[in-house]
Amino acid sequence: MAKVTRDFFIGLSNNRFLNTQAKKWGFSLGADKFVAGTTVESVMKAVKQLNRQGISCTLDNLGEFVSDKTEAGQAKDKIITLLDTIHRENVDCHITVKLTQLGLDIDQDYCIGNMKAILNTAQQYGTFVNIDMEDYSHYEQTLEVLHALRDHYNNVGTVIQSYLYRAEDDLADLKDVRIRLVKGAYKESEDVAYPDKQDIDQNFLKLAKQRLLGDTFTSIGTHDHHIINELKAFVQEHHIDNDTFEFQMLYGFRNDLQHKLADEGYHFCTYIPFGDDWFGYFMRRLAERPQNINLVVKDMFYTEDNKLKKGPIVAGAAVASAIALWQIRANRDKKGD
Repeated sequence: MAKVTRDFFIGLSNNRFLNTQAKKWGFSLGADKFVAGTTVESVMKAVKQLNRQGISCTLDNLGEFVSDKTEAGQAKDKIITLLDTIHRENVDCHITVKLTQLGLDIDQDYCIGNMKAILNTAQQYGTFVNIDMEDYSHYEQTLEVLHALRDHYNNVGTVIQSYLYRAEDDLADLKDVRIRLVKGAYKESEDVAYPDKQDIDQNFLKLAKQRLLGDTFTSIGTHDHHIINELKAFVQEHHIDNDTFEFQMLYGFRNDLQHKLADEGYHFCTYIPFGDDWFGYFMRRLAERPQNINLVVKDMFYTEDNKLKKGPIVAGAAVASAIALWQIRANRDKKGD
């Protein structure tokens, strides 16, 4: 059941028509719970609020799968403007970028040029830049770009996904590189990725413990309190310095746990996405946490005083179809138990 739901929403996330239309819809689907607005000004408000609570942030100006140099150049300029704003506002924050947003599908050297422009500005400000890992079709290219950049910059790192069989080998190869460790949010072939959640979780724990025993800073990206509790015990058992790692979660998810970890003295970072190109990100979040679907239904169709909204028909139809499928299958599986 969970796999069917996940596959459906990931399918929606890759639908170019829906992604394009979503820019016109605004946050009619309830995405404002997980995406901090569409402008730099709006996201700065969220950053400052979290900073006041002892939480640092990483910002992702959403966008991916760009096939036009003009659009990729505009994305680069927006990211540089974001870096300027982070420096001017003096907030505790770094940035996350996607290489496909910066022209990886157009030309790898062109993408590297855009990244160098971003890293030059970030280096001036002492800001770290994390390269997000996307689907497996871009995996090798992403690592190639990272290694090319690491020859000249030390303020850049990337993401390793524990659902990939090769994650342990790649993590060892990147032992001196700042890494964000996550489980993975794309639909991948069983030829390259573990299909079962239990295997992914076990690999995540193994990789996290390996990194914690090393000397290079690691962001541990999970919302799973069982995993977090086991890693907290591991840190205490091995007397690991809290300054060598941070816990990281997505904006809008498990806020109580985010604040609890920060209050306990752990470094904590919230991953904050923003911008017009929010649909793919939002659908992947629903794929990861189907329990958010009922919350989204209410936001999509009803106002706060429970009156029916006049939301976009295409948006409602797309997500409602997914929700209907999920609920029908859930009820059927429940009857079969």
